[in-house]
Amino acid sequence: MSKTASEHKSTVPTNIGFSLIIISTSRFEAMKLKETVVDPSGDLAIDLLREVGYSVVSREIVSDEDTMIKASLGHALENPSVDIIVTCGGTGITPTDVTIETLEPLLDKTLPGFGEVFRGISYIRIGTPAILTRATAGLIGGKAVFCLPGSPQAVELAFKELIIPEAGHIIKHARG
Repeated sequence: MSKTASEHKSTVPTNIGFSLIIISTSRFEAMKLKETVVDPSGDLAIDLLREVGYSVVSREIVSDEDTMIKASLGHALENPSVDIIVTCGGTGITPTDVTIETLEPLLDKTLPGFGEVFRGISYIRIGTPAILTRATAGLIGGKAVFCLPGSPQAVELAFKELIIPEAGHIIKHARG
């Protein structure tokens, strides 16, 4: 790590609140029917964040629909305790994957390096299927937004390798 990056990281906020938005029509439908909802990616994200002392302010499961995604994002953006919003799901290329189309136009600034590095690490681990993800990140109103694939492996990679190590640094600069 460079001297400048080390200096920046020495003064970053450590009390960071996360909002998780799980984008899954099947889980949302099960939840509506009051069935047991199994969400291994959301559970894993919470465990990883709590291990490092970050708080999970909210967790919501929504369907793969732009209006529901935007509404959930709006709630997270309005919450002063939320610094980082992470979506899990809807980043692939099927017709129902609409997370990127829904959220990318709302970003004030993009963090293209996130998606690039995420896909690079994914390629090393899983090979050419890594090109199917459109994982992305950016800022909205001084809050970071990360859009991840829905698999537990993707969540683990993103949180352990990228989001957790840089969370404070990103928020420090986002707040300006």
